[in-house]
Amino acid sequence: MTSMVRTVTFDAADPYGLAGFWLQVFGVERPDDDFPDDPYAAVDTGTVKLLFERNNDPKRAKNRVHLDLEPDIPRDQEVERLVALGATIEHDRREPDGTGFVVMLDPAGNEFCVLRSAAERAATS
Repeated sequence: MTSMVRTVTFDAADPYGLAGFWLQVFGVERPDDDFPDDPYAAVDTGTVKLLFERNNDPKRAKNRVHLDLEPDIPRDQEVERLVALGATIEHDRREPDGTGFVVMLDPAGNEFCVLRSAAERAATS
């Protein structure tokens, strides 16, 4: 018997607010049972559930785990869209030949990466 990933859980000072950012990232609806003062908020991406759990401890160091996002639009357009939603660019690792990725931070400072889309990867194969 093996295990499967059920959820990826993030500590958050404001679970409801941070989940709101990620709901926009994935273009999905907020669950009916999530409310602003709840200690938990969820985002079901269709492939994995993200859970935001109230924790007021400050972030102290670099994330040891992060999400890698593969957009269905070109990477650079997705980066622009995410910045407009409230993310920031932490490290730009894009290469002149179009390869590479962008390390971003969500509004709470959690790191995630934006990779090239499948179409972009196929075009350079």
